[in-house]
Amino acid sequence: MKLLKILSLFACCTLIGLTGPAPDFALADAPQATVQQLLESIQQVHHKKPLTPEQQQSNEKISRQALAHLGVRQVSQKTLGKYWKARSPKEQEEFVQLLGDLFRYVAFPNSSKFFGEMNIHYASTEKDGAQATVPLTVRHPEEGEVGIDFVLEQNSARWRVVDVILDGVSMRNNLRTQFYKVIRKNDYSELVRRMQKKLRAAQK
Repeated sequence: MKLLKILSLFACCTLIGLTGPAPDFALADAPQATVQQLLESIQQVHHKKPLTPEQQQSNEKISRQALAHLGVRQVSQKTLGKYWKARSPKEQEEFVQLLGDLFRYVAFPNSSKFFGEMNIHYASTEKDGAQATVPLTVRHPEEGEVGIDFVLEQNSARWRVVDVILDGVSMRNNLRTQFYKVIRKNDYSELVRRMQKKLRAAQK
């Protein structure tokens, strides 16, 4: 399914905890507002290549705004799972940065192609302490109506997306399965090599 592939990319490349401060607009947002701002930013990303210098500059700004709503570090930890602790602090920081860059240059442009064509309807947010789920329904001309749940966690008064669930399937868990497969068959270095290769191809 096209939607599943796009949301897998969306989750992959990832979800939260960037190195450095997030923009002020991300502070103290309610869960639904966080998801709305994330999707609104993604819809503004230019995806039709070749991009003009102005479009590239615009994408840089927009993608950083969108990334502020994602928990890249938490997603990095969850997707690497048992392999996270085996990494040195330097390797962990490099992985978080790489995952964040993949969101910006791969996931967001691909998601922009899809979400730009959809009508989005939000249902009531479900909150449980520092966790929340924002359910929404999207209607796409090709995929029809699909329900998607955005899972968020609150940290220091800031809500960030940490997972996307489609048809009961966690994109974060799906990524972990893919990462484990590469590491078990090869090693961690090969996983990083493949991710870097995808990033370089997207930046051309």
